[in-house]
Amino acid sequence: MIVRTGAALRARVAGWRAAGERVGLVPTMGALHEGHLYLVRAARAATERVVVSIFVNPKQFGPHEDFSKYPRGETRDISMAVGAGASLIFAPSVEEMYPPDFATAVRLNGPAEGLESDHRPGHFQGVATVVAKLLLLCLPDAAWFGEKDHQQLLVVRRMVEDLAIPARIEAIETVREPDGLAMSSRNRYLTADERRIAPALYATLSAVAARVRAGADPAAAADWGREALRHAGFDPVEYVEVRDALTLATVSDRAHPLRVLSAARLGVTRLIDNVAV
Repeated sequence: MIVRTGAALRARVAGWRAAGERVGLVPTMGALHEGHLYLVRAARAATERVVVSIFVNPKQFGPHEDFSKYPRGETRDISMAVGAGASLIFAPSVEEMYPPDFATAVRLNGPAEGLESDHRPGHFQGVATVVAKLLLLCLPDAAWFGEKDHQQLLVVRRMVEDLAIPARIEAIETVREPDGLAMSSRNRYLTADERRIAPALYATLSAVAARVRAGADPAAAADWGREALRHAGFDPVEYVEVRDALTLATVSDRAHPLRVLSAARLGVTRLIDNVAV
């Protein structure tokens, strides 16, 4: 079943609540792939009802980004989501989510600062605003996100805690192609030649992590990773950084878990990935 208004979503969830059923939410922008379906299956394993939202959120795209050409295919997406266990599809219009007099935004510091924000100003404000609204419309027991967007995951967790939104945020390990490339809706932008190069991103980040585990200086390992990606054909390499996995703070010691994060371009395609150290 598909609903397109917040009122209809709330009414359906209220009925499930009255029956004592737990509710999970999987927020997506559509163009579903196996990584999304893994999230749906994980939510279905933990709850009786799963809502999958399909909404290409204009507020998280910059003025020169790919909002207008972002891949869309609602019929296919609905079929895939329902096949994976979705009970309900929430597919609102832009006007439903952001009426003409909409005047509110959620802005974070902390984990939203640096990395992606340096290259996509305003991105996390758009993400936090739409996720807050989805959570408040659905009020799920939990919502599922992928670790591929590690900084986004930390931003959402910080927002939920700070605003006391009563929903758990569950993380699912990055789902990858057999050659290691992280699954992403934007992978379909890659040309055949670029697709052959793309797995080098994961391979390089894994090598950076191995160097740090072996005792290399994190900054030096990150420098090596940036040069390795350039040599592989990525241009530009926006960042390769080794950061505190829980806060994204610059590494000052190794008392906390670390994570290697990167964003780099192949042609028109911007790829992001990260690996645990």
